[in-house]
Amino acid sequence: MSGSVRVRRQPSPAGRQQQPATSQRFPHPRHEHLDADERREAASKGLRPGRTAKSHPNGGLNIAPGEWKLLAAILIVAALVRLFRISQPNSVVFDEVHFGKFASKYIKSSYFVDVHPPLAKLLITLAGWLFGYDGNFDFKDIAKVYENVPYVAMRMVPALMGIATIPLAYLTLRALDCRVTTALLASLLITFENGLITQSRHILLDSPLIFFTALTTFAWTAFCNENHFEPFTESWWIWLIMTGLSLGAVVSCKWVGLFTIATVGLGTLKQLWDLLGDLRVPPRLFVRHFIARAICLILIPIIFYMSMFGIHFLILGNSGEGDGFMSSEFQHTLRGRGMADTFADVAIGSEITIRHVNTQGGYLHSHPHTYPGGSKQQQITLYPHRDSNNDWRIVNATSDGDPYTNWADHDISYITGGTRVKLRHIATDKSLHSHDIRPPVSDVDFQQEVSAYGIPGYAGDTNDDWVVEIYKGDKRDKESGKRLRTLRTQFRLRHAMTGCYLFSHKVKLPEWAFEQQEVTCNKQAVLANSLWYVETNFHPKLPADAEKVNYKLPGFFAKFWELQQVMWTTNAGLTDRHTYDSRPDAWPRLRRGINFWVKDHRQIYLLGNPMVWYLSTAAVLAYAAVRGLLILRAKRGYRDFDNTKVVKYDTLCGFLFIGWALHYLPFYIMSRQLFLHHYFPALYFAILLSCACFDLVTSTLRPRVRLQIAAVLLVIAIWNFSYFSPLAYGLPWTKTKCHKAKWLKTWDFSCNDFLDDVSHSHS
Repeated sequence: MSGSVRVRRQPSPAGRQQQPATSQRFPHPRHEHLDADERREAASKGLRPGRTAKSHPNGGLNIAPGEWKLLAAILIVAALVRLFRISQPNSVVFDEVHFGKFASKYIKSSYFVDVHPPLAKLLITLAGWLFGYDGNFDFKDIAKVYENVPYVAMRMVPALMGIATIPLAYLTLRALDCRVTTALLASLLITFENGLITQSRHILLDSPLIFFTALTTFAWTAFCNENHFEPFTESWWIWLIMTGLSLGAVVSCKWVGLFTIATVGLGTLKQLWDLLGDLRVPPRLFVRHFIARAICLILIPIIFYMSMFGIHFLILGNSGEGDGFMSSEFQHTLRGRGMADTFADVAIGSEITIRHVNTQGGYLHSHPHTYPGGSKQQQITLYPHRDSNNDWRIVNATSDGDPYTNWADHDISYITGGTRVKLRHIATDKSLHSHDIRPPVSDVDFQQEVSAYGIPGYAGDTNDDWVVEIYKGDKRDKESGKRLRTLRTQFRLRHAMTGCYLFSHKVKLPEWAFEQQEVTCNKQAVLANSLWYVETNFHPKLPADAEKVNYKLPGFFAKFWELQQVMWTTNAGLTDRHTYDSRPDAWPRLRRGINFWVKDHRQIYLLGNPMVWYLSTAAVLAYAAVRGLLILRAKRGYRDFDNTKVVKYDTLCGFLFIGWALHYLPFYIMSRQLFLHHYFPALYFAILLSCACFDLVTSTLRPRVRLQIAAVLLVIAIWNFSYFSPLAYGLPWTKTKCHKAKWLKTWDFSCNDFLDDVSHSHS
């Protein structure tokens, strides 16, 4: 097959020059006849040394007409494999719990926070909305049967992107000057890769991520081919802009796309470094190259990425369960969270709500439930939502008589630093109280329980007394640093009797406190966790025209930056162990998969095609070993890099190896929860690398023999696919076959969930 179609040999997308072990340039063998004048003319046009515009008549990609028919056939096979029984199961699978729920929230415009950027979720939501989804299904549990949800349409988004990835793999290897047989082998290995099949058949984000990774790789490869021949042409700009848009798209699906940006970034730096060192490229031309890449590979991806969040904010205009992650100013932009103007000055007798500065700013809260241990008094918690149980009255603790009633008989008295106060919970008529009893969760000697204590008409005791310490005010309001001002003064509350500070942190109380956040009195309080501010303030004796304040509404850039910080913090906090998590060292060896779904004596278990997986891992190790050997030989004076075939395959395989390494090795420094599917972008590069190695090993063979070897590899891969297909599609299987398929002890799919005889299984 490869003998019938010949393509031009192309340079590496990493921009690596074909050079010998010495520092001298190695001219392309097809253009060694060019004289010095022709070389100077080529350089003046920004062409690579040894190239002319005439040598590049067909653009960055040269595909014979017959190959398009071959690609069409590959697409049909890919569609059959990816779409087979996509409506089954008709219930929630694995992380459809999350991403389906996010689609519901988009449709209802209910604000939420996720650790992933919005593009892939928006595409899935669009499919659901177009097919009439109303957002009323809760996606609460795995295996919950879908009702009134166009889940097939939503699953089609990742499925179609999984299908589209396959021709991109073919075209990428052809653009890298691999033979047709090699490109065909790569596309079919990806077609029959069980893990990629399973991941692309459900409402998950990894299939769009891999598609845009593949699209970026292809566009960058085609651009580098154009750049090697004739830069600044129309097609050169098209490929460069397409690369930038693809980079924006891949990082807008998941932050793993940053690894794809790093791959293209290294290639760009190599290209610019080569141009900078080429004395035949004038400075003005170098600046043009630099600016073009800066605009297309930096500015365009940033604009694309931010635009996705612009759409995200535009859709999610209503208050939702994600409010608590955001700042008070951000929450104020959401419908249902807007706040009316409130009095600026806090005075004795004011009815106030108090918010924590840190830990997403929950409200100081109490409710008519008691601690099961300790003092068994009424609970004090931090609660993220507005509620009448957040309302307190602040009074002077040093006044004569009942401080909760006699404030009304005096003139307005503003609260300054050092004022000794009591806080009365309005709904339950109890006072904010602390004493020398350890809290229920943070049971250490420097922490005290905080409770609500008292009865109606009881003036309280000295353990209800707190001293206001003003920490800082707003720079725009000088008075806020002198006295307590709503929204603008940050303050601490020191317990008058024991000296501890009112404190909260990201510790949740058990179910008996509705898993609300713990509030204690801490003698060693971290400053950030002991700061508070007044959000709302009403005083009946203040005139209606008294000064009022409100939150300053943040603009798009402030909201965008805040959400990035929240996503980063939330992502880093995903450190809890999961039953099916795994570490990066296990991925290339396919040590274990992920249980996606179990029901009706069937199971969906994410597991790769062992033949494809191990072949790709072997190719990675082989390239590293051979490259190391070539470096050692070069040190001993061998001139392997004088051989054009060595240079070509080293450049080609080196680019794919770097892509694999940048998409895999960074996971070793992550402490967060990781799963097998995090390896899939690296697996894509590893499969392409294995086929590039095949291209090298079979380069001296006749086309018929090369095709026969590829056919043998494909037969083994398809047999592996078929053998494990019941786990990919959730098909009936027997316990006996399941146990035989456990080639590794670490593969933990549950054979006991299958029947002894598949004839007993219903469809």
